[in-house]
Amino acid sequence: MRVVRWTLASVASLVFASLITAPAARAAEPLHVYAAGSLKAAMTTLITLSGLPAGSIAPPVYGPAGLLRARIEKGETADLFASADMAQPRKLAAAHPGEPVILFAHNSMCALVREPLHPTPANLLELMLRPEVKIATSTPGADPSGDYAFAVFTRAEALRPGAKAILNAKALQLMGGPKTPAPLPGQGVVQSLFASFATDLVLSYCTGAAEVVHSTPGVVSIPLPSELTVTPAFGLVVLRENPLADRLALFILSEPGQAILANYGFSPVASATP
Repeated sequence: MRVVRWTLASVASLVFASLITAPAARAAEPLHVYAAGSLKAAMTTLITLSGLPAGSIAPPVYGPAGLLRARIEKGETADLFASADMAQPRKLAAAHPGEPVILFAHNSMCALVREPLHPTPANLLELMLRPEVKIATSTPGADPSGDYAFAVFTRAEALRPGAKAILNAKALQLMGGPKTPAPLPGQGVVQSLFASFATDLVLSYCTGAAEVVHSTPGVVSIPLPSELTVTPAFGLVVLRENPLADRLALFILSEPGQAILANYGFSPVASATP
């Protein structure tokens, strides 16, 4: 398999070339954006500030990236797909030769934990391994957050032999899947899991942790210790020859776009220094 390293300059060249060569009729079509649910707030701002013509964008579709990818494969129209991982866009790109999958941001994983457990980065693995402590994750395969959570369990094995099997067995896959329970009225899924005492600890993206902590009394966010840390990589792919999709992709990779992502807690991959 040939591996290509896509730089910001090379991506820009591709985008401008596509803007020149794309059929003019495509410009009249609305832009269809599918994006991971963890990107909703940031993507809303990116679209608003992208400079794309008013009324040129269909309502974006957000959800677990694996489930969105499956919907696109079944025929739903998506011009640009932004995922919480690289695997889902790569699967779609396989059916679109020549379309690069572009890394546009990194995230991080945090543990949301009930405060009475007195969690710290140093004792987090011990808490996770306690039989009475319930752990909730997203659903691997359907939601990349679940895959990252289980990667944390794999890293735990190096610290405590047997930890991976214990954590894999006890993790409740209660988010981001087709069987995710309906949230309580007026609450998000994670908030509902704590409110209903379905979990004591949730492994999820740090970008969404502040909202959960703010709205859920008695829950704190703990960064993972370096030994357990994994780094989620967010990728996008343009799936149709729509110049609006190319313009949005280029804006996401631009310095203003990367600054917007940083403002929402993501780690940018392209930035300028004085």
